[in-house]
Parts: sequence; structure tokens; C-alpha cells
Amino acid sequence: MTLKTVELVTAPNPTVAVIWMHGLGADGNDFVPIVKELDLEGCPAIRFVFPHAPMMEVTINGGRMMPAWFDISSSEFGRDDDERSVRNSEVDIRALIEREKERGIATDKILIGGFSQGCAMTLQTGLRYPEKLGGLLCLSGYLPLEDSFEAERSEANKNIPIYYGHGRGDQVIPITRAQQTLALLQKHGYNVEWHEYDMPHSVCMEEIDDISNFLKRVLA
Repeated sequence: MTLKTVELVTAPNPTVAVIWMHGLGADGNDFVPIVKELDLEGCPAIRFVFPHAPMMEVTINGGRMMPAWFDISSSEFGRDDDERSVRNSEVDIRALIEREKERGIATDKILIGGFSQGCAMTLQTGLRYPEKLGGLLCLSGYLPLEDSFEAERSEANKNIPIYYGHGRGDQVIPITRAQQTLALLQKHGYNVEWHEYDMPHSVCMEEIDDISNFLKRVLA
């Protein structure tokens, strides 16, 4: 069953899709307001797709049920992520990409992005996807399942444009964790546009401006 989504179209007959995943405990509505903040002047019509993560028990939060892309048992981010739920969510996100293709969007005009756990799923899915995607928007997260990354990464997306932003004051996922992912991506030759911000585990106006510029450049 395809994930439920919130959708927003910037103009009729979109030729670009951006699939944007929220963080742990939020839902698809969380980043809808950001679209109004983005300067997309000169961009083609875009369909923004904000999926709702499945409900699951999250160990680090005392086993409470909440929207989550995968289970986490401690704050060793990426070291103890539950592989089964990560891979299940990857299947769900791939299904959303397939749906955009069925709606007439070319694969290389489909971007995926996300915040925190949504960023982890962006890197997990986008770098393994077998067809060339348009770009990745990675906000305040990291690459999960690193041990299998080398064997599973896709040749089709080795040159994908990657925006990667993180707050220096992030109290949830330390910037050092994101820098480890950055170093791994750079070691493998990925084209990463790295940004650091004076902010906690959140998004700031400066980052929204940088995302606008990235989208305009990638979609030009």
C-alpha cells in the first residue's frame, strides 16, 4: 500500500517532483509551509510530495508508537538503526518514486529530500536507486546502514547533485555525525554541496535560501 501523502503543486502540469520526508514523530504536514518560503523563480512547475511515515514503536522513546521511518534504540545514530525498518521504508519511498514516473515525471526530474530521519532515508534510498534521480536534499541527518553502502550504491547516481546542511548547535544529531557521512561521500567521489549553520536541530532562513539556490541550479 502506497504511503499517504500531502501534495502541493507550484503550477499546473508539473514536470518536476520533490519527495520530502519529515523527521521522527512529525508527519507529512511538517514541511508543507516551507514551500511558500522557497524562492523558485524561473523553476519549472514542481509537485512537492510530503509522505507520512508509518506508525511504529520507537525504542529510544520508550517504545511509544509514533510516525517513524525506522526504529532507533540509542543515540549512536547510524550504528544501531533497525535494518529491517530502514529497508521497509526504502521500499515505500521507491514506490513513491515509481508513482511519480507513472504520472509522467522523468526519473531525472525526481528529487528526494528529508530532515533528520527523513535525511537518513534520502541518503539510503537515493544513493541506492538504480535509475538516475535529479538530486538529493539532505537536512540534519546521516547515512544509515553504512556497512552495506559500498556494495549497494548505484552507479546511476554516482554523480547526483547533493545538498547537505547541518546545524553546528544540533543537540539531537551532532554535526560530527553528519561530517562522518560527508567524509564517506567525498571519499567515494560524490558531488556534495555542504553547508553549516548556526542553528540547533531545525531549519533556518539561511538554509531555505541555500535550498532555493540549489533547486534553481539543478532544475535550470
